[in-house]
Amino acid sequence: MDKLQAMETFVAVVESGSFVAAVDVTGLSKPAVSRQVSELEQFLGIRLLHRTTRRLSLTDEGRVYFTRCKELLESIQDVESEVGLNSDQACGRLRIGAPQDFGVEQLAPLWGRFTESNPLITLNITLSDRTIDLLEEGFDMVIRISALGDSRMVARPLAPVRMIACASPGFLQRHGTPQTPAELRDFPFISYSYRNGGDEWHFRHEHGDTCQVRVRSTVYVNNGATCRAMAVAGQGIAIQPDFIVNAAIRSGELVELFEGWSTGEQLVVHTLYPTRTHLPPKVQRMRDFLVEQFKVPPWCPRPAA
Repeated sequence: MDKLQAMETFVAVVESGSFVAAVDVTGLSKPAVSRQVSELEQFLGIRLLHRTTRRLSLTDEGRVYFTRCKELLESIQDVESEVGLNSDQACGRLRIGAPQDFGVEQLAPLWGRFTESNPLITLNITLSDRTIDLLEEGFDMVIRISALGDSRMVARPLAPVRMIACASPGFLQRHGTPQTPAELRDFPFISYSYRNGGDEWHFRHEHGDTCQVRVRSTVYVNNGATCRAMAVAGQGIAIQPDFIVNAAIRSGELVELFEGWSTGEQLVVHTLYPTRTHLPPKVQRMRDFLVEQFKVPPWCPRPAA
C-alpha cells in the first residue's frame, strides 16, 4: 500500500462526501478508491468511516485521523512549493536580501510586476544595510552595491552607481557654494555611518586632477534616505548615491556640486546567487527580470524624445 496515496484518497472521500465523488477528484476507479480506504483502515487497525447505503460519516477516530492527514498533506504541499519540486517550473518561495534604501525606493515598485507575471513564486524580502551572507543565512539571491561582487558567488552587474555631492539651495545661500571638493572641510557634512572610508573622501577631475579631503561631519546616519532628507532640510552637504538623490536634484530640492569631479568610489549594483549550474528556475526568473528592468536605471534621466 502506498500510504501517502491512501491518505490522499481518504481525504478526497471525506471532502467529496462519497466514494463515487472521490473518483473525479483522485482519477482512480471506484473499486480502487474503496480498496485504498479499506487497506488504510486495516493498516491502522481502526474503522475510519461509517458506511451506509445512503451516506458516509466519520468515526471519532476517523475525525482525528482526517484532521491530521489534512495537516500533513498541506505541509507536504508547502514544502514542495518552497523548494520548487518541479525543476522545470518557476515556483516556490524566493528569499531575497537587498540594501534598505535601494529596496524601498528602487525595488519595491518592481515587485508587483514580477509577481503578476510569476504567480507561483512567493517573495520573501529582507532589507538590511549590513552585508548579508547568502550561503550562511539561506538566501536565494542578494542585491549588493559594491565595487566588486563576492568572489564566492556569481555576481551579475545590474547598473552603475554614481556618488553625488549635493546640498539644498537654502543651505548654499546661507553658507556659500564650495567650488572644489577641497572646500568640503569648511562645511557641515552629513555622513553615512556604514561607509568604509569614514570621513576621508577621494575625488578625481575629468581632466586628471585628484583631491583628497577629510570632511567635517556634524552627524552620522545609518540610512541614506535620512541623509537626503537632512540635506533637503538644509542641515549640511551630503554625498549619496544617484539613485537616492537624483529625483531631489531634478525637482530643485537639492543642487549637485563640483561639476567635472567624481568620487573614487566606482560602485555597481549586483545581483548575487550561489552558482551558475542547477540554478532554480525561480532565481533565473528574478535575475532575468532585474537585468531587464535595469537596462536603463530608473533613477537616471531619460533622454528627450
